[in-house]
Amino acid sequence: MPIHCVSFTTDYGLCDGFVAACHGVIARIAPSVRVIDVTHGIPPQQVRTGAEVLAQTVPYLPDGVHLAVVDPGVGTARRGVVVVTERGTLVGPDNGLLIPAAETLTGVIAAYELAAPEYRLPVTSSTFHGRDVFAPAAAHLALGVAPEEFGPRVDDLVRLPDPFVAVFPGKLVAEVLTVDHFGNVQLAASPADLELAGLSGTVSVSSEHVLVKALVGDTFGTVPPGWNVLYTDSAGKLAVAVNGGSASAVLGLGPAQECTITSSPTVS
Repeated sequence: MPIHCVSFTTDYGLCDGFVAACHGVIARIAPSVRVIDVTHGIPPQQVRTGAEVLAQTVPYLPDGVHLAVVDPGVGTARRGVVVVTERGTLVGPDNGLLIPAAETLTGVIAAYELAAPEYRLPVTSSTFHGRDVFAPAAAHLALGVAPEEFGPRVDDLVRLPDPFVAVFPGKLVAEVLTVDHFGNVQLAASPADLELAGLSGTVSVSSEHVLVKALVGDTFGTVPPGWNVLYTDSAGKLAVAVNGGSASAVLGLGPAQECTITSSPTVS
């Protein structure tokens, strides 16, 4: 059946014509399809961050095709794939980017390699598969082409390793998953991890070189302007924020780095 919506997630940024070129390819193949831009601000080559942002967003999108490209292995032997779920299909590189979103959409039913030349552009660049391979595939899927028409079945999809979380009495160490536009730092840990560590009230939050106090609270306004708060974000993850500021800037933290939370803060 034809699909009316394609979502689009990349690390392309908006300073170049990359996003527009992909939009144009989709529009030329499937002009009636609506494209929803999730984000093009994924940090360059940060596959895990792209995977997390996509997984946290797709439950709120219409069922359809989800096109995602964070692809440091473009042009190498890594495969392009279409992944089928009960609530739509995902298109992109086989580097772990699509799997968390697929699991959010009730799990992987099947996957197929993007191998059929008739569903890509006639000339394929070795460095821009978003335009030449993935965008055409998404458009053809939206027109109703069956996923199995794109190529052989794939039963060994690449999966990212689990993000790092370690829980000890009075201490929680967690990998940073994402940093949003406001500088809020999302961790791989959950509120249950914080409880298991026995942490509450005022805690220490530290990166490799910086340590600050933070109050465990419900929202940014739990603390006065300029204060730090440790809260549960809209995706159910623990996150660090500064009320009116940037926790990422204060702590010097970005995706894939580690954040440590302990009791007995020593500095403000």
